[in-house]
Amino acid sequence: MGAGMQEAAEEGEFVGARLDAGLRAARFASPPSADEFGNEVEPKNVPAVFRGVAKGWAASTRWDPLHGGLDYLLEKVGRDVDVEAMMSNTGHVFYGDLRSHERVSVPFSTFIHSCKSYLSRINGASDSFIDQGIFEEPTCLREMCSSNSENSEQVYLAQVSIMNAENKERCSLGVLKEDIQEPIFLRGKSFSSINFWMNGSHLRSSTHYDPHHNLLCVLAGCKKVTLWPPSASPFLYPMPVYGEASNHSSVSIEEPDYSSYTRARYMKEYSERVVLNCGDVLFIPEGWYHQVDSDDLTIAINFWWKSRIMTQMLEHMDAYYLRRILSRLVDKEMNIMVQRSPFCRLGDCTNIQPMDKALTGFHLFNLQKDSPMQTLEPSTLQALYELVSLVHDSAEVVSQNDRTEPASESTSSNQGDKTKIAAPDDLSLLDKDPVAKTILPVEPLELRSMMLAMVRTFPRTLETLVLNMLGPVGAEILTRKFDEIDQLTTKEEQAEFYKTFYSVFEDQYAAMDVLLNGKELFSFQVFQNVLDRYLRVHADRPS
Repeated sequence: MGAGMQEAAEEGEFVGARLDAGLRAARFASPPSADEFGNEVEPKNVPAVFRGVAKGWAASTRWDPLHGGLDYLLEKVGRDVDVEAMMSNTGHVFYGDLRSHERVSVPFSTFIHSCKSYLSRINGASDSFIDQGIFEEPTCLREMCSSNSENSEQVYLAQVSIMNAENKERCSLGVLKEDIQEPIFLRGKSFSSINFWMNGSHLRSSTHYDPHHNLLCVLAGCKKVTLWPPSASPFLYPMPVYGEASNHSSVSIEEPDYSSYTRARYMKEYSERVVLNCGDVLFIPEGWYHQVDSDDLTIAINFWWKSRIMTQMLEHMDAYYLRRILSRLVDKEMNIMVQRSPFCRLGDCTNIQPMDKALTGFHLFNLQKDSPMQTLEPSTLQALYELVSLVHDSAEVVSQNDRTEPASESTSSNQGDKTKIAAPDDLSLLDKDPVAKTILPVEPLELRSMMLAMVRTFPRTLETLVLNMLGPVGAEILTRKFDEIDQLTTKEEQAEFYKTFYSVFEDQYAAMDVLLNGKELFSFQVFQNVLDRYLRVHADRPS
């Protein structure tokens, strides 16, 4: 594969700053062999650009609208063939939502005449030619577009079959297969379909993905293709998985509503744009989002085929794979949420007090030289002071509420329940949990020392912290820290630590339940995030 690869990019191409280097499109100056493509390119599920592969096809010269291609296509296909076209309700942008476009049957000759009319206008043809009817736009197409425009700017020949494995009768443009070639690196593939794409004036297709591997071949004009990996789904807000256009993004490509789709602000940073000129070919793996801008009078074909993994996926295993994939996404999201991030380093967090204040605060407790807190690292002592302060501040708030609002206990409790089961928004769950933010940066063995110090010095504070103030994220982080402690200590040290830690609780099993319930609630909140970000589905917490 190495000999044919190239690094040079076309003018107008770009790569987003956050797109992983391993997900950037490979570029080839010469096509690989079928074995190289099948063994080294396709399995990676990463796009690849092959320059000039289709230059030698008859279609690249015969179909050229600027050099008699429109007349050739009209004669080749015939005047009596009808094709299915897309008619947009949103100007030159074609959205996948069925409410934004409709499929209409159009005589192929009608569409070609409309393209000739458009070509005459952009070439500055004299009005007399149009008056004479030489380039006059046919009545039926003009009527179709009359509600939006005076020309064919809203009509697009999209996905018109040249070959269809499931429905051979649907191949209205099958005669054009004579002018194209099967790329050498696709030899042996079983194609689902080969399709024809053509537009008159410049148009844009909305961001979407396909359920097949796709080889897009530009045979006239130019296409600019913006690509996103499937992992960028959270930034693209795919339509609900149960909807008619579930493979399309909800975000407008011309007027994105960032107030409703906040993560979409960063979508460009995870994208790559590829420019395809006549003869260029782009491999778009299944599941990769792409948005396409087509220049005036651009013609392309594409090959679709099932990926190896989908071909080999047995239907009776779907439920298992679904659970495995959801579980993997949940684990990934959990790790992201509880990772050490810059905003939660000790000293950076808004809840963390300066060191001198921490030391001054502990003087109030008449710290003795033999106190276990004397052995703590300064940063750990600071974290301990923060936890103690959180508990005491919370106790003061509760006390004040008891004095001022004695009748609101049940209401407050109900509101608390609602807070717990509400689906998390785009802000990090960690950023909202001061206990979790405080213990996250503490090293495992230092946390062990801090917990033991609290057992000896602030046992009731530790009990209150765990039973009443530890949120779902805090429960997850604390138990992860315990797992890390176990990796660094002996069995005897582990047994002694847990015996001491749980000794502060009147009901040790109640403390364990708090930790386990918190972990499960955190997992559910993350599960909600996964459903929303990847499937646009919202789930209620099971009762």
